[in-house]
Amino acid sequence: MTQEPRAFIIGWPVAHSRSPLIHRHWLDELGIKGSYEAVALPPDELEGFLSTLGEQGFVGGNVTLPHKEKAFALCAETTPTAARLEAVNTLWMEAGKLHGDNTDVIGFLAALDEDVPGWGKVLEKVVVLGAGGAGRGIVHGLMLRGAERILVINRTRARSEELRLRFGATIALGDLADLPAALAGADLLVNTTSLGMAGQAPLDIDLAPLPDHAVVSDIVYVPLETELLRRARRRGLRTSAGLGMLLHQAVPGFERWFGRRPEVTPELRARVAADIEERP
Repeated sequence: MTQEPRAFIIGWPVAHSRSPLIHRHWLDELGIKGSYEAVALPPDELEGFLSTLGEQGFVGGNVTLPHKEKAFALCAETTPTAARLEAVNTLWMEAGKLHGDNTDVIGFLAALDEDVPGWGKVLEKVVVLGAGGAGRGIVHGLMLRGAERILVINRTRARSEELRLRFGATIALGDLADLPAALAGADLLVNTTSLGMAGQAPLDIDLAPLPDHAVVSDIVYVPLETELLRRARRRGLRTSAGLGMLLHQAVPGFERWFGRRPEVTPELRARVAADIEERP
């Protein structure tokens, strides 16, 4: 008897994750017999868990904080994107070996493509707030789409320097004090920090220097519309919220584990949005 495929998300903590809701929705929608579960996994148990995936009956799963970089190091094979970022969010077993990918990049790009069609036609100047793991992936994605100059604004210069060393001359660095001047003439502003997230400090930025054609993106999805996006919308700027990235990054993993490519539908978006509103 063939065992039903099992997938997971691991993190510490993990109870806040919407990934089980997303993947279970697709399992039901597509009529696939399988499961997707959340596993709260302390960092010191990661290696043991990943080394026994096959024995546990798992075909693969997702990785969230704080495991993305250590899980990358434990993979036998990774995609070029994961290797470039040295972090994974998607795992699968293939020929008895652990493989890893980072789908945050294509999730971010797909969300912008859906929310703001044509956003990448002019990318002479992009401003990215934050130089952490999320910022690293988004800078990579922007470079894939041909961004000519990416100005990274971060509170800690050492993290910014690491980004420039990784990606080269396309990256320029700035401090928070440089932000008003940085926004002048920018085609795209992306917030990759946790500022503005529910329970975190607000992201207080004057968007007046942005030109009228600029796009504003925020990867935060709790709340569904951050104050940054609200201000941008009031100014008449086009925006892209973090929920789209969350949904689109999940597509490749599901297809790999369960053999069918799901779609990000209005129904799914509404279902996840309602859950976020109910338990932010």
